[in-house]
Amino acid sequence: MTRFKKTLLLLLAMAATAAGAETVQEARIKKLIEPRMGVGIKVDSITKTPYAGLYEVRTNGDIFYTDENADYIVVGKVIDTRTYKDLTKERVDQLAAINFADLPLDAAVKTVKGNGKRVLAIFEDPNCPYCKNLHKTLQEIDNVTVYTFLLNILSDDSVVKSRDIWCSADRSKAWNDWMTNGKAAAAAAPACPTPNDKVLALGKKLRIVGTPTVYFADGSRTGSALDAKALEQKLASLK
Repeated sequence: MTRFKKTLLLLLAMAATAAGAETVQEARIKKLIEPRMGVGIKVDSITKTPYAGLYEVRTNGDIFYTDENADYIVVGKVIDTRTYKDLTKERVDQLAAINFADLPLDAAVKTVKGNGKRVLAIFEDPNCPYCKNLHKTLQEIDNVTVYTFLLNILSDDSVVKSRDIWCSADRSKAWNDWMTNGKAAAAAAPACPTPNDKVLALGKKLRIVGTPTVYFADGSRTGSALDAKALEQKLASLK
C-alpha cells in the first residue's frame, strides 16, 4: 500500500469517527479542554487522530491539537515528513466540503473547454501568482467547465482588475488574457455592477482564507497545488 493510500485511509477513519458517537476518552478530553481554551470558546468536537497520539480539537471552524490529558494545546500544522503533505490542511479541506449546487454560479466567470462535462469552481484573486500557476495547469485539462469566483482579497487593485474583467463583453476571454498573458482588460466604468461583495461574503461563509481554492463537483475542496496529472486523476475519479 502506498503512503498516499495510507494517509487517505487514515483521514477517512477520522471522518468516520467524527460522524459516529463520541468515545468515552474523547468526551473526557472535551470536558477537560473546553474550560482551558478561554472564556466563551465552545469546543465543537474532539477526535483522535492517527498521528503522534494527538487529539484534534475543533472550535469555530478552527483545528488545534491536544494530548490525552488535555495538558497542552498544539497550534499549527501537522506535516508528514516523508511526503511533506500538510495533513492539517487536508483535514480542513475535508471538513469544508459543500453542496456544489448551492454555489451562486451566476456570480462567477464561466469558461467552457471541450464538452464541458466536468465541473470546477475556483476562488481566485487576479493578483495571485499561485492562481496564475493553476491557470497554466488548467490549459492542459480538456472537457471541463470552470466557474471562477473573483475573490478580491490581496489588494485594492484586485477589485479594479476584477471589475474590468467582469464588465468585459467576453469575461472568459478577458480573464484568460490576464491570467495567461498579463493583458489587462479595458477599463470599465466605476458604476459597472459586479458581484464583488457577494463573492466576499461567500468566501467568508466558506472560510476561504487563501487563493486559489478549488471546489470539485462532489463538493470536496482543496487549496493545495495540483499538477495536471493530479487534477486529471481527481476529475476522472468523479465519474
